[in-house]
Amino acid sequence: MEYDDRSGQVLNFLTGLALGAVIGAGVALLSAPESGRRTRRRLQRVATDVRSGANERLEELADELKDRVDDAVRGTRRRLKR
Repeated sequence: MEYDDRSGQVLNFLTGLALGAVIGAGVALLSAPESGRRTRRRLQRVATDVRSGANERLEELADELKDRVDDAVRGTRRRLKR
């Protein structure tokens, strides 16, 4: 089985894209013409949303890794039974 590194490259790109979006949103909020209290509340909401999204993505990655490991184990068992 040949390892395909493209999925890792796509993941790195998407991670960078998400990080850039978060940083851009933070800069936009900090430079917004609102009071400090409103801006802080907004930043707290954005941070909470980002953490929730990161947790969901980690769960997806863990499920994908589990599936890959299960497939590899099944393939190895088949080869050993021959």
